[in-house]
Amino acid sequence: MRIAVIGAGISGLVAAHRLHPRHDITVYEANDYPGGHTNTVRVDLADETHWVDTGFIVLNDRNYPNFEPLLAELGVATQPSHMSFSVSDGEGGFEYAGTPRGLFAKPSHALNPSFLRMLADLARFNREARALLELSPGDGPSLRDFLAEGGYGEWFVQRLIVPQAAAVWSAEPEQMWSFPAGFLARFFHNHGMLGLRDRPQWRTVIGGSRRYVEEIIRPFADRLRLSAPVRAVTRHNDSVEVEADGCETERYDEVVIAAHSDQALGMLTDPSHGEREVLGATAFQANQAVLHTDERLLPHRRAAWASWNFHLHPGKDSAGRPDPSSPSPVPRTTLTYWMNNLQSLESKTNFCVSLNMAEKIDPSKVIRTIDYSHPVFTPEGVAGQGRHAEISGVNRTHYCGAYWRWGFHEDGVVSALRALDRVGSPTARAPDPAVLERAPSEVL
Repeated sequence: MRIAVIGAGISGLVAAHRLHPRHDITVYEANDYPGGHTNTVRVDLADETHWVDTGFIVLNDRNYPNFEPLLAELGVATQPSHMSFSVSDGEGGFEYAGTPRGLFAKPSHALNPSFLRMLADLARFNREARALLELSPGDGPSLRDFLAEGGYGEWFVQRLIVPQAAAVWSAEPEQMWSFPAGFLARFFHNHGMLGLRDRPQWRTVIGGSRRYVEEIIRPFADRLRLSAPVRAVTRHNDSVEVEADGCETERYDEVVIAAHSDQALGMLTDPSHGEREVLGATAFQANQAVLHTDERLLPHRRAAWASWNFHLHPGKDSAGRPDPSSPSPVPRTTLTYWMNNLQSLESKTNFCVSLNMAEKIDPSKVIRTIDYSHPVFTPEGVAGQGRHAEISGVNRTHYCGAYWRWGFHEDGVVSALRALDRVGSPTARAPDPAVLERAPSEVL
């Protein structure tokens, strides 16, 4: 069959990788490079060269059972990474890291009742959140309600759990309030984040994550259409028509749409009621990443440096003036990755990737600026994940993308494999209209 794959991120690349040996494929990609969030930048210094990741960075030995074997199949090697997390106000007034040296990087924290209660609340949260594992991901309370009902302290909420969750999903801290608590608890549990023991070993691709992209596209590189955003996908009884910038309009037997859900919905000329509901349930948020060498974006005290460094901003006093003593999460996620620690980069120069902090970075130390977008998980979006079969494999159209699960690389792989199950399937027919009219909760 002739099959169009739209999107060359992890899901689209896996789909193309599996389809290419048996089908005539064409891969459309809006960017001028394949990989999506797999975006490695070459940095040349006076006497050294480094490949620094800016999007996808790490995987682990427990939660990537499909992506790890793919790397092995491609002959791409990995190495251990160092995973740690810090929270800082950027001025040294408040900062800590979840490491032995960093927990009391500011010595006065050892005598601060609020800080000590924050740690006690963490231990309690790790116990109590396990009850949420019995619920379906979209059921149960929001994070706001769970924390309020549990009586957790303000420091734990504003300076630990919300920053940590916002950092994991590159989401606005304010958005975390409506985040399904059960969805978060299950992710934390799966990744060993509800305790100090039994944590997975994190790894990073040697030479940067670009290495797997280079290998996976090798057999079908001539079928890649870069800088070719798809403008229209029109379904016919016997074919699918794809219109893209810089390309002739072509017809295919089927199409695999591996773009973000909002992009997928936007390119359909005739979306069904179900497609509008399901694809429209998940929103995406823009995040600007800057690769740079400005160490001022790391915590004030070296002991508090971590692989992931979340930035708070000063709160305000009763008169509305900035109050450094009461920092809180900023409206947008502001986070700095210390890439030397994550990728084991051996250099006297410290490489950082910061999200949404361009105005604080010395322009002379900026290497590359990249715009990404990440899914925003809401109860509606999580419910929509359970409706994949209603729209995928229907009308010659298949959907995949990391947004169908947790939003990470493994999820992109799993989503692609699931979508491919129905490629060419004689059972790929429109579902009963009554099913499409059900509310998300009824489907789940």
